Amino acid sequence: MFTPHRKTLVVGALLGSALIALPVTAHATAPATPTATLAAPAASAAIGLDDPAKKEIAMKIVSSAENSSLDWRAQYKYIEDIDDGRGYTAGIIGFCSGTGDMLDLVEYYTQVKPDNVLAKYLPALRRVDGTDSHAGLDPNFTKDWAKAAQDAEFKKAQDHERDRVYFNPSVKQGKADGLGVLGQFIYYDAIVMHGDGGDPTGFRNIRKRALAKAKPPSQGGDETKYLNAFLDARVWAMKQEEAHSDTSRVDTAQRVFLKKGNLNLNTPLDWKVYGDSFHIG
Repeated sequence: MFTPHRKTLVVGALLGSALIALPVTAHATAPATPTATLAAPAASAAIGLDDPAKKEIAMKIVSSAENSSLDWRAQYKYIEDIDDGRGYTAGIIGFCSGTGDMLDLVEYYTQVKPDNVLAKYLPALRRVDGTDSHAGLDPNFTKDWAKAAQDAEFKKAQDHERDRVYFNPSVKQGKADGLGVLGQFIYYDAIVMHGDGGDPTGFRNIRKRALAKAKPPSQGGDETKYLNAFLDARVWAMKQEEAHSDTSRVDTAQRVFLKKGNLNLNTPLDWKVYGDSFHIG
């Protein structure tokens, strides 16, 4: 999963393209001009975070927090131990050698391309899973990771695992809760940082804390009220770990969009993370 803010890092990660844009049906009997007018809100309602343009925005916002850059496509080759207890952190989503998702990634990459440069590290990745150890990885793992990142298949593998583990589940849950694009993004950013394990600070338990305070739209609740409750729970979770204790990615980014009522995450967007200002036109 994504790990704490790594503002000073130059290299980093990507995120892939989206898959779905839901169809919209116009009112069959309305005249030409009114039909176009009526169709616009319907189209807006149908768009999710998995719309390609919205997914691009999501990747940029997350990258602003993780890499102090909107250029998320520059992050495939990123790898470093940032001393957060998770071993090596790497790639577009902060795959970690100590949390299992890096192991899953290299296993998937090896299924697709058995003779890849990282396959030889699989035994070591299995041994260090759950620890911050580099045993069996040093001294050449970081160089080989960067080399693998030049391979289009490895980039596709990173995209695949990002979507399978983080993006798709968060969008699916957001839609099930009746949330718009912003709400789906808020879920995505949370699951990317905290994962979806059973610990108190995992995504599912952040959501559970929010549900105890407010109902989502799928249960007849107000979307803005529910999202504020979720962000309150998210901030609590972030403060449980020193490495995540700076909550500006919520306070001066996601809350800004929410206060403006921008539930569809429409551009232009202006926000700050860790004091740095960002803009998407």
